[in-house]
Amino acid sequence: MADSQRAADKDASQGQSKNQRHAARMAKKKTVVDAAIAAATDEHGLLIVITGNGKGKSTSAFGTVARALGHGMKVGVVQFIKSRTDTGEEAFLGKHAEWHVTGDGFTWDTQNRTQDIATAQRGWAIAARMLADPSYRLVVLDELTYLLSYGYLDSDTVLDALAQRPPMQHVVVTGRAAPDALIELADTVSIIADEKHAFRAGVKAQPGIDL
Repeated sequence: MADSQRAADKDASQGQSKNQRHAARMAKKKTVVDAAIAAATDEHGLLIVITGNGKGKSTSAFGTVARALGHGMKVGVVQFIKSRTDTGEEAFLGKHAEWHVTGDGFTWDTQNRTQDIATAQRGWAIAARMLADPSYRLVVLDELTYLLSYGYLDSDTVLDALAQRPPMQHVVVTGRAAPDALIELADTVSIIADEKHAFRAGVKAQPGIDL
């Protein structure tokens, strides 16, 4: 047998062996995954917290809004810090969801704690109404964490409203520095890390990406 043929046969044998090992690993993995899926029989509204210093917290929440709307769910959104109403998410998703921009802008812009507290409380009144209404299947509380960490809202009041909401209502809370009590209450917590950001390289916020 020629050397080239022996080499080809060896490569074919090794390829077949590699495929067999891969198939065996995937079969074991499928058994584990299928068992986990079969065991997940509970169904109730989820409290999802998306926190951390990285970009993408609100983006993730609004992706969930699109998903819920696609299933015909009633959705409510309350934005607590942001004040601008020219964002792409509101222009598009606001046609299909109840959308409230309740903030006065970032705290370093307002520079008025009394005003910020009053604004936060007005926004919370809207959120509390949604959290008490089972017709809202998804409620997004964008940047709520700041109001808790700054002490603009009473944490016990907020946490109690989240805990006592309708059983099948999903809630997504976004913002940096989510308090430990909120993380403890949540069903799902994602922490988005800040590895790199274009803004620090002098790139301004751009429509379609940042707003």
